[in-house]
Amino acid sequence: MEQLSSTSSEQTRVVRSVRMTADEREAYTRGRAYFERGDVEPALEALNSLLQTRNDFADIHYMVGVLYDLRGDDLRGDSDAARRSLQRAIQLNPVYAEALLALASVCEREGDFDRSRELAERAAARVQGEAGGMDTTTRGKLANLQAAVGDAYAEAGELRDAVEAYRKALDRCPGFHDIRHRLGVVLRDLGLPDQALCEFKRVLRGNPGLLDAHIQLGLTYYSLGRSDDALERWHAVLKHDPSREDARMYSRLVISKREAAAHSSPAEPSAPAPNPENEIEL
Repeated sequence: MEQLSSTSSEQTRVVRSVRMTADEREAYTRGRAYFERGDVEPALEALNSLLQTRNDFADIHYMVGVLYDLRGDDLRGDSDAARRSLQRAIQLNPVYAEALLALASVCEREGDFDRSRELAERAAARVQGEAGGMDTTTRGKLANLQAAVGDAYAEAGELRDAVEAYRKALDRCPGFHDIRHRLGVVLRDLGLPDQALCEFKRVLRGNPGLLDAHIQLGLTYYSLGRSDDALERWHAVLKHDPSREDARMYSRLVISKREAAAHSSPAEPSAPAPNPENEIEL
């Protein structure tokens, strides 16, 4: 029987030392094949039957926990079952990185953010300690978990905590432009438009065709009083994609405000025409 976790060599050694019956080997092979294909119900049937006689294999509990989590949105109580199975996997193998990450994800969705962060950091420490560095997949999972914590803080209005969480996620994966985009929005909402400006510009250096970032950059320019730059940015978006109603709406609002101000202050400069050289690269 082969251990799923690449970071659990001790579990692999223990599992391989246990002799399974032919029926148990067949159930394990079948259950794992279903698991890898994403066939939830037949995988659960095979693996749960195996747990009747083999309750001390961490990787079986891990797979069962992941499967319950996959169908947790549809059937009430599966989230609790997923948590119990993953906790059992970690009890049997405290350094099981995949199980730690899976349980961290469950805790994050249930709102237990402190527990989620603790589990994610344990997984990170395990991978770093064993391999001398974190593999790309694990680093990405940890970054997304940290970003999800940031999303929760942002929705709750805890913007400074959200910024901290997003920055930690980006420390792991600086190239995750979607997380940096969210960081920029929160920084602007927090009253730090200059910092937000830097983040949006960094996003666009890495992904010049991300129209949402161009829109947000325009809003940030406007919050800094740079309405000309804001209008130029939104005009560029509309030139690339005329269906972007948000860019059109923001442009109209700024122009309307200028026109209203012009009646009371003739010295107010008129709205600039779109710059034909302001292209959005793809």
